[in-house]
Amino acid sequence: MTAELVRGQNHPLPQTRLEIRISAGNPIVAGATLGDERGTVHGAEWVAHPASPQLAGIEVPKQAAADHRLAVDLDAMPGHIHRVTVLLALPAGVGGPARFGVMAAPFVAVTGLDGTEIAGYTITDLDSESAVTALELYRRQGAWKVRAVGQGYAGGLAAMLNDQGLAEAADLAARINEAVARGMARSVAQPRPRSEGDGRVRTAAGGGADPVPASGGADPAPASADPAPDQPQPPTQQPQGTPAPGVPVNYEHPGRRTAAPPTPAPTAPPAAPGQPAQPVAGDASGWTMDERLYNQVWGMFEDLARTAAAYRSAVDFAESRMEQELDRVLSDPRTRVGPAADSARAAARAKHTDLVEQARAALDRDLAQLTAEAEVVEPALPPAYARWDSPVWQAYQVPMEVPMALRVGDLHLPERTGLRIPMLVRLPLERGLWIDAGRSGGFDEGPADSGELRRLAADAAVAIAARLLAVYPAGEIAVHVIDPAGSAAGSFAPLVGSGALAEPPAAGAQGVSSVLAALTRRVDLVQMAVRSGATDALPPDLDTAEQLLIVHDFPHGFDDRAVTQLRYLADEGPAVGVHLMMVADREDARAYGPVLDPLWRSLLRLTPVADDHLADPWVGHAWTYEPSMVPRGSRVLDQVLGEASRAAKALKAARARPSYGN
Repeated sequence: MTAELVRGQNHPLPQTRLEIRISAGNPIVAGATLGDERGTVHGAEWVAHPASPQLAGIEVPKQAAADHRLAVDLDAMPGHIHRVTVLLALPAGVGGPARFGVMAAPFVAVTGLDGTEIAGYTITDLDSESAVTALELYRRQGAWKVRAVGQGYAGGLAAMLNDQGLAEAADLAARINEAVARGMARSVAQPRPRSEGDGRVRTAAGGGADPVPASGGADPAPASADPAPDQPQPPTQQPQGTPAPGVPVNYEHPGRRTAAPPTPAPTAPPAAPGQPAQPVAGDASGWTMDERLYNQVWGMFEDLARTAAAYRSAVDFAESRMEQELDRVLSDPRTRVGPAADSARAAARAKHTDLVEQARAALDRDLAQLTAEAEVVEPALPPAYARWDSPVWQAYQVPMEVPMALRVGDLHLPERTGLRIPMLVRLPLERGLWIDAGRSGGFDEGPADSGELRRLAADAAVAIAARLLAVYPAGEIAVHVIDPAGSAAGSFAPLVGSGALAEPPAAGAQGVSSVLAALTRRVDLVQMAVRSGATDALPPDLDTAEQLLIVHDFPHGFDDRAVTQLRYLADEGPAVGVHLMMVADREDARAYGPVLDPLWRSLLRLTPVADDHLADPWVGHAWTYEPSMVPRGSRVLDQVLGEASRAAKALKAARARPSYGN
């Protein structure tokens, strides 16, 4: 049961791996400090903030936003840390509100990893304050508790950090404000403030049971039995105690969460008697419409899997029953021949036909409902989830935040090939991607020429890379390409021409060695910095943005050292923001034998043409995967890459300008 806290109240924490979720009416800065037994913060390295978002046991957002999630692992906290204080502040110099008193009161929730809310706190009675200590997690007699604090500071971040004993409070506050200002200096407008009818409390779906995800987790089965994508996560309940629409909000009541009631999920209009309800987009639980759509897509995946499984089970039962009845007829000499035998056989076949027809009718009914839902949901999907031919790309703008997931293709079953479910993988990628340029049993209707197949594989890789560049905020992901022989220059031309690549595609053995060495160094440095809690000590020339490496035509141009580095990046890179996309035919690397088996198993295998290689771990379906490709003749790829590149260049120029704030 959720504990609704008031200022000064504490509550025990039943688990140590938590999320702290924050909802406000305007973009705010979220951070955290680590303190000793007295709550004293002994240095800047004890503060997690947008310019240094990771410390041992805690990770905070990198930019200002109206909604935040902080990841906390109390078991990973050093022994000398006894207090984790969550800080909220208004960003300075970006044109937003200057004090909390003119905003909706922020709401802070402590939840489990499955989204179950443990404690919630609405920070009320704020006026001239521009920074506030929201709550603290503290260690007491070996156990952790949460306390609602709500202490505001009119002097802002500097006053708050100084109150916690930090000697260099003013300098650190200036660095935090500068990092936030640079992060918001993009060529896109900030999200509009929520109006009275648009406020909402964010309640995300959490990860319950351990699924078999496409972006990480268990190894796939060999060859054509890769696991299906991320399993849908159990929805969480919406917050309780929300005032009804149209009722005035009591700004002093401790149960108030926002200045306006949360926006409910869309509901379908009443259905006619005897008719199914009309589907609507976003009819699922979640904090935002994007998250509701994500959960709805996976609900459709579940429904299709169960519907097809039920139909196949019913057909199998009908056939098994008919075989049993026919066996009984044949086993009895009195009914083996003659009119009685013919009648029994006809009756058995009639029962079989009747059962199959009933199963088919149920399947058709469910598929019709799912098809109607897909027709409503598909046009409502945001760019990260939408097809390349969706009109949403025509109004594309560089986002301010990383979305939950990315569409990498479509899935369908043979029972209704026209019903396509978007295949979504969670972001950031926890598992590399392998675009299989070889042939398999599912390629019978694909191109017969191996060169054409390799070209399609490179095009598929570019389409996915373009999606990643499009859905990440400007400057938060960089793409590198290794093309040793230069055989995919035509496919990579959109990335090169738009300036989306961090550098031209690396060619030859020397180019392979140079790119792999640079990314390996980045992984090593970031790992050491994270483990030692010294992320501020990273070299100033190190790009801390997410990195995507596309390797084409592997293993051409790779020696043993390069192969070892590639395996290292595949294993260690995702944890520190270095992701791998291979475009390769496994048969080309057969000379390495089983040495590369762990590499192939660590990657999610995708195909450039339709192939039924994704195995459903629930009911054993073989899902057919189709890549998400740009329509022939469309200029959407150039348009999106151009917009993303312009935003990245504008951000780079803003960061290069000297700062006179210190």
